[in-house]
Amino acid sequence: MVADCSSAAAAVVVWLALIASMDLTAKVRATTGRTGYTTRQAAYDLKKLRGKHLVDKPGRTRRYHVQPTAVRAVTAVLTLREKVIAPLVAGVRDDLDHTPGTCTRIDRDYQRLRADMRVLFDNLGITTAPAAA
Repeated sequence: MVADCSSAAAAVVVWLALIASMDLTAKVRATTGRTGYTTRQAAYDLKKLRGKHLVDKPGRTRRYHVQPTAVRAVTAVLTLREKVIAPLVAGVRDDLDHTPGTCTRIDRDYQRLRADMRVLFDNLGITTAPAAA
């Protein structure tokens, strides 16, 4: 849930330097399609982000200021999660014997990384669901 809130906060910062929980609620709903996300949840998520020093609350206002360094950090984490970690974890479930017709150095590195991830998951006792046929 905080990931949805973080991505929405990163999106909000593009058009607004100060955000309120109502603004964040609307943005999370629009971004994720979660219509059940309430203003109370947004306020809670903003407090969690404040505790992690990603947003601060200037004075006694009801708005939160998103730190520029926080935007970079959240964007980096979300990019890693969506572009690197999710495909790797999804690739671990695939058949490791599958090789593309023309195998580049990057393909070999990716296959090695997938194999190492499978070993790591086995060592940690994490099972992956079999790939759909």
